[in-house]
Amino acid sequence: MDPRPTIRSLINRLARLDAGETWHDDLNPAQIAALDYLSRANRFSRAPSQVADYLGTTRGTMSQTLKALQRKGYVTELRSEVDRRSISFALTEKARAAVARAGLLDRALDGLDAGAQAELEARLRALLSGVLAANGGRAFGLCRDCVHHRVTAGGGFCALLSEPLAPAEAEEICHEQVPAAAQPGR
Repeated sequence: MDPRPTIRSLINRLARLDAGETWHDDLNPAQIAALDYLSRANRFSRAPSQVADYLGTTRGTMSQTLKALQRKGYVTELRSEVDRRSISFALTEKARAAVARAGLLDRALDGLDAGAQAELEARLRALLSGVLAANGGRAFGLCRDCVHHRVTAGGGFCALLSEPLAPAEAEEICHEQVPAAAQPGR
């Protein structure tokens, strides 16, 4: 018997149960997903188009989602000093509190030991990588795992953007990330 339909159904059901639980306060699942991404993205990866790319939605839909989050006090809009047309978003304390709430999946994962969690993460990452490769999507990996990341005494440096990085930024998601493992010689 082919296990793929059952696996797909289990993943979809888990996602729906988790999303259904996020309907709290004044947030819907799409808004929670945007806040979750923004909480893990680096300062170079918080534009509406990048949030849309990560979540697999349209830019128009994401713009409306971010506008709603701004009206509700969950995000603030930041204009670039270099190009005033360019905007990104930062989380407010209200948003950080919403993202930090333990959800259904968090509680279920607490029931797995560290080894099982690591194995599940690795298998889900591999599955996601395959889906993204098949659809031409971007990986949005961690800065520290990027071919452009350099370790410095001050924390790090992005060779692509020629920007110094704070130590915490190495652990954040980057839209420009190119996996170092994908590059020959690294």
